[in-house]
Amino acid sequence: MTATAAPTPQQVLERVFGYPAFRGEQQQIIDHVVGGGDALVLMPTGGGKSLCYQIPALVRRGVGVVISPLIALMKDQVDALDAVGVRAVFLNSTQGPDERREVERALLAGEVDMLYMAPERVTVPSTAELLDRLDVALFAIDEAHCVSQWGHDFRPDYLALSMLHERWPTVPRIALTATATAATAREIEQRLQLGEARRFVASFDRPNIQYRIEPKNQPVQQLLQLIRTEHPGDAGIVYCLSRASVEKTAQQLADHGIAALPYHAGLDARVRANHQSRFLREEGIVMVATIAFGMGIDKPDVRFVAHLDLPKSVEGYYQETGRAGRDGLPSTAWLAYGLQDVVQQRQMIDRSEGDGAHKRRMSQLLDAMLALCETVECRRVQLLAYFGQQSERCGNCDTCLAPPESWDGTIPAQKLLSTVVRLERERRQRYGAGQIIDILLGKRTPRVEQLGHADLATFGIGGDLSDQDWRGVVRQLLAQGLLAVHGDGYGTLVITEASAEVLGGKREVRLRREVARPTRSSKRSAPSDLPADAVPLFERLRAWRAATARALGAPAYIVFGDATLRGVALTTPSTLDELGQISGVGARKLEQFGESVLAVVRGEDPPIAEPAEPGDGATSASSSSNASSGTSRASGARSSGRTASRAPSRSRAAGAAPAFAEAPPFDDIPPDTVPYDDAPPYDEFDAPPPDDQY
Repeated sequence: MTATAAPTPQQVLERVFGYPAFRGEQQQIIDHVVGGGDALVLMPTGGGKSLCYQIPALVRRGVGVVISPLIALMKDQVDALDAVGVRAVFLNSTQGPDERREVERALLAGEVDMLYMAPERVTVPSTAELLDRLDVALFAIDEAHCVSQWGHDFRPDYLALSMLHERWPTVPRIALTATATAATAREIEQRLQLGEARRFVASFDRPNIQYRIEPKNQPVQQLLQLIRTEHPGDAGIVYCLSRASVEKTAQQLADHGIAALPYHAGLDARVRANHQSRFLREEGIVMVATIAFGMGIDKPDVRFVAHLDLPKSVEGYYQETGRAGRDGLPSTAWLAYGLQDVVQQRQMIDRSEGDGAHKRRMSQLLDAMLALCETVECRRVQLLAYFGQQSERCGNCDTCLAPPESWDGTIPAQKLLSTVVRLERERRQRYGAGQIIDILLGKRTPRVEQLGHADLATFGIGGDLSDQDWRGVVRQLLAQGLLAVHGDGYGTLVITEASAEVLGGKREVRLRREVARPTRSSKRSAPSDLPADAVPLFERLRAWRAATARALGAPAYIVFGDATLRGVALTTPSTLDELGQISGVGARKLEQFGESVLAVVRGEDPPIAEPAEPGDGATSASSSSNASSGTSRASGARSSGRTASRAPSRSRAAGAAPAFAEAPPFDDIPPDTVPYDDAPPYDEFDAPPPDDQY
């Protein structure tokens, strides 16, 4: 009997995922991997990276193996695929022996399309032996920048993934990351043995995100202003440097009526899991977190990402802000940045472990971040330039909408640097910015009087600027390398080699002066480009989606994303055929939710889906085996003639034994592994440093 022809990538895109056309580089990437080629994909969050390995896994023969660093998110990833009819499972340490056996049975029976696992599990002998017995369609290495030792999310277990090429040399591999400079990309290729891989670099531009950086004054009050005036009721992420700051900020937001939850590696694992689940499943939750949170979070309707502390690098900033607006709708990336941030980050570098080369590298990363904060040019132009890409002025970031003034700060710089020099040379003393500014302003504080600083020649010569202005001068001199933080751990300031040119009148110092920016009005859940007459239907659809998601025990975005609901509200379909033409409505969702959506459009009370059975789409293949002939089998069953330019595995060549002919695997894996859903401890700062020097 002739085998059914394999579906094409375009058919899978339309019938399974409900999208009419590929975006950007997707088509080229997918065709390359379907043909058996290795690939390194650099594509921004929200750019459609997942489809670049999901579709090839459904077109090629066998099971696609996805390696992800976050076991806490695997269930949601699997549920999202199950919702569109893809038979997906995961293997991780949250499962008991019976669940693992059922997953193994389904895998060996050919009932699984995609398998998710963490990097440390792949190298376990029993797992490798299981994969030997399978027909593996491809290996997808998600968050590939975790292999970079210079990167901001380094995971040691990723280093062992070079064994994929060594053990299964004919299986194509696709490594993906949402952020990587050219140097990081080269390191990924080297460490994963992807030397022959084709590199695909998409545009890193996220035009729907508005980038804004403002001087830090009262950061929590500034954050409250942002949420209340622009994002009331919206989901958001607030990043803080320390665990203590996370707890304090979350409590302050909650005290002001914001649905805020804390998240950091110091919390009990069950608390973290609960807060993460609430953030994914409930609408309007604001997660206040360290950078331990966010990687792999596939929540498309995060409307803002706020930083109350300065990120350590542009790559980290880009990765974190990229978690906003994955659905392509207008979103905000907001950062409050001040002098203390600069001093604090310099201190952390000085105190960090590592040799001189490591500290210099960290300083270079911080310098690039400071340059982004202090630029008078378009934020988007500078951000993309860091990744080696060119862009026109966006007309939407803060510096485009309200260009800061550039002024000649040479004389103020000379006054400040002279004060630093006089303290060190005349008094053998070093002080932080606060004391130096008091001297320049001529403040006769008890400390100034006690130390005799009123006798300095520079005492009171800076009265033409305010305290806040002087803090801006110090911050910018630090960013320009004309001033430095001493490595004594107290945040004291010292001059640099470049300072001599300024003091000698041989170098002009240009500084930026902030201008008042009008506060944007609230845009809530109805984006500005949605016609007023479509808003009521959009809100009814959101209410139906929330009720359906609760009944299914799933995040709302797994039902439909905001972008799809907007499409429904704009086109008001009256038939299933019309509904099926809307982007994001695939065959499985049309069958499952189509009549309910049409009822909402007609103004009727729609039926709500039945609650999901325990374990559906999570740890076994039982539910997914009922999918419509399985995933892309909307066009027919998988064909043994599907593209597969590789030799059969050892077990297939020899004839695999029945599933339980030998002892069940996984006995060599400890039940409680390292919590890979957290960033390493050194990515968090346990307590803020003393701030009396600032």
